Amino acid sequence: MANDSWTHKLARACIRPLLGTAVTPNHLTALRVLSGVAACAAFASGDAALFGWGAVLWVLSAFLDRADGELARIGNLSSPGGHLFDYYADVGVNALFFAAIGIGLRDSDLGNWAILMGLVGGISIVVASVVAERFERQDEAGRKPFSGVAGFDFDDVLYLLGPAIWLGAAYPLLVASAVVIPIFALISWWRVRKLAMSAAGN
Repeated sequence: MANDSWTHKLARACIRPLLGTAVTPNHLTALRVLSGVAACAAFASGDAALFGWGAVLWVLSAFLDRADGELARIGNLSSPGGHLFDYYADVGVNALFFAAIGIGLRDSDLGNWAILMGLVGGISIVVASVVAERFERQDEAGRKPFSGVAGFDFDDVLYLLGPAIWLGAAYPLLVASAVVIPIFALISWWRVRKLAMSAAGN
């Protein structure tokens, strides 16, 4: 079932006390942006201690990414404007994560290549997100380009970025992002193209 992953269920349980209060999904989205940008600022500093705090803020931001949508759904508070705010917030913050990691590792042996890798990962996130949104709009069954498994959505990987930073894996994470994310963007584009060709054939 859509929106029924473990992280959705957890967010749903946590935001139930907010039903009927003055808190809206847009408030949670704004907090998602603030915590995400603060995390990225910590990463971009290049300071090892701040990297750790940034990882904490990132996990919080990833959770709020789930919470705003769940409050909108179960509180019957969905709106076109809220959806756009949530969408642009997610794309922007997720892209900024990789750019910030690249800036933060500029003094590593990667040098300025780290910044370039971060930009490649960030831009690829934007492309993949835009293409994925287009796929979901065109697919009559409402499927996603990459389906989840065992109660986990594909984008639950965002939660793992924080622990990866805690474990000191920022360097390999950055290098992998510059290779893997562009591949996912290309696969998403190919699936959208295939879907469009199938619709044209009918």
